[in-house]
Amino acid sequence: MSALLLVCLWVIFGGTQISLTIGLKSWTPCTDLQPLDMLSKVTSPNKSLGGLRMVQSQGARGFRLSASPHVLSFPSSHLFKTCHLFPEEFSLVVTIKIPSLPPKKNEYLFTVITEGRGNVLLGLRYSNNKLHFLFWNMENSQEWQTKVTFRGISLANDRWHTFVLAVSGVSVSLSIDCSVPMEVVLDKPFPASLNTINSRIYVGSRRRRKGFFSGLLRQLVLLPGSDATSTICPNVRPRLAELSIPEVLKELPLRTEGSEIQLIYPYEADMKVTLGPKPPCSNSEISQFWMDTSLKGLFLCNGIEWIPVLERKEKLDYVEDYQNLATASESMGLEIFFIPNVGYFAVMANKNNQPGSALYKWVNGKFIIHQYFSTYQAQAWKHFTIEKRVFLALANFEKNEDGKELSVIYKWNPKKMKFLRYQTIPTYSARDWEAFHIDGDTFLAVANHREGNNHNINSVIYKWNSSNGLFEVNQTIPTSGAYDWEFFSVGPYSFLVVANTFNGTSTNIQSHIYIWLGGTFRPFQSIMTFGASDWEFFKIKDRFFLAVANSHNYTVGIKMQRTEEYAIVSTIYELNITAQQFVKYQDIITYSAVDWEFFTVAEDYFLVVANSYDGNSFSVNSVIYRWQGYEGFVAVHYLPTYGCRDWEAFKTNNGSYIMYSSAKEPTARVLKLRTV
Repeated sequence: MSALLLVCLWVIFGGTQISLTIGLKSWTPCTDLQPLDMLSKVTSPNKSLGGLRMVQSQGARGFRLSASPHVLSFPSSHLFKTCHLFPEEFSLVVTIKIPSLPPKKNEYLFTVITEGRGNVLLGLRYSNNKLHFLFWNMENSQEWQTKVTFRGISLANDRWHTFVLAVSGVSVSLSIDCSVPMEVVLDKPFPASLNTINSRIYVGSRRRRKGFFSGLLRQLVLLPGSDATSTICPNVRPRLAELSIPEVLKELPLRTEGSEIQLIYPYEADMKVTLGPKPPCSNSEISQFWMDTSLKGLFLCNGIEWIPVLERKEKLDYVEDYQNLATASESMGLEIFFIPNVGYFAVMANKNNQPGSALYKWVNGKFIIHQYFSTYQAQAWKHFTIEKRVFLALANFEKNEDGKELSVIYKWNPKKMKFLRYQTIPTYSARDWEAFHIDGDTFLAVANHREGNNHNINSVIYKWNSSNGLFEVNQTIPTSGAYDWEFFSVGPYSFLVVANTFNGTSTNIQSHIYIWLGGTFRPFQSIMTFGASDWEFFKIKDRFFLAVANSHNYTVGIKMQRTEEYAIVSTIYELNITAQQFVKYQDIITYSAVDWEFFTVAEDYFLVVANSYDGNSFSVNSVIYRWQGYEGFVAVHYLPTYGCRDWEAFKTNNGSYIMYSSAKEPTARVLKLRTV
């Protein structure tokens, strides 16, 4: 690097070379070699900004310039305080959003102009498909000695772009949006003695209205001594890569404590507020707004999630009967799911083989029949996806007409708008399927309940083979009357818990939690359960819970009152991070509980239990419990149900609902959650 970049040995003033006397002092750099933010110089709080407007576009903020060129300028000495030599090696970092320009029109990004004669010492201008870098050569004071042009580039396309123009000796390079740099080699190197004394820097102009910058300017930085490309690239947002931008253009705080947000600068936005269902929130939607008309809330995207700005705090008031759905027969299970661009569906696991199980579609606020499946005492369905493909896994409990026990995987056909049979898998009195993803792989776990009268058999985990498009056996796990699998993750760890119901002599047996280690599930913890029929994992803030539904307290040869067999405790466990195990958090009296469902309403957390039998009657209240912090879960609503088997919660644009299926009557009910 030239010594002229680091120290001021001499200056040129009035055509006379004047030497500097430094005595015993060390040499002082012309600049501190830190980024010099030119845009901040014209947007400081002390300046009048009547000609600047801060505009938000495509998730980022920039300035639209509308003042006279003189207002948007400052003396070069504000940048070059130690001496007046422009750096010999440097880079310029610029972030702009430029609309399409007419042919042959040029606009300036910035210029360095002498005060007296108005000579342009250095500047950047652009046209529709060109970028020009201009600088003065002292050997010929009558004309531009050097104009470096980069052709075939696309900056004027009404999108944000960040480019780095780097100068070093005879090399001038240009990198746009962190792309591979383009290079132009000069006949002569950039001047080592470009004097900026008595000059001004004009942002967005050449000291006149002609060629005035018409786009949005977000970043204009001079970095002496180095190429900024390696500093800001690679970048997850290359079009908005930052070296230094004015504070006012950075993301505004979403919430403030004890003070109000005040915008000092004139502000406008070219955005629209999105209405309707929740849209995606990613980098391209940063700072966009979404109005949830059903919740009467306004939300702001921070690039990851929608943050409430104005939100009515809803509270669950009461539950009302919304739809009574006649089913083909009693239903052993229920699954509600959503297919993008199609809608919500509910599929029943109906007990009778004829006409089988039914799929319902949510149309105009009601579920209507959409498709029938041939099933054999169906127990459960599981919806899952592999990339964009949509599947349903069916657990059959009985043999088919050919005497085979087969559970079935169906795949959604978007052209026919229905599910088609995709793969059959041998199972043994299958009670449940669980689908999950680990490290990009897709798995299915089946709960095999019994083979003949033997309840102590293997349940199986299958893995998707992308080569042949089929599920294949990956691991077997010994289970006892398995009724349910539940998959969950805590941080980087994946878990699978089985609900063991009966080992042939007793329902009072251990259910097991497994942890994924080394490509397989290994035992993690065992928990005593009583005819366990369901596990529900849920998270409240930074706490992790598992709730077990205990259905039956029975041991061969031991007589008990019928109420004692079914009126038993179901338990909620909480993960103790220090002890690395789940510990008992709360016991709740339930009546042959067969399912838990966790759901939220605004900022409140709820659990609803499926109570199915009290020892005397299937007409039993199922209960909604609300999380009340220190008090735990407290009963808040009692819902009359008959042989309740499964609960599912779902939300649409019209509100929140819970739905249950009955194992004792051919009906299912949709209940609406009314809020205040």
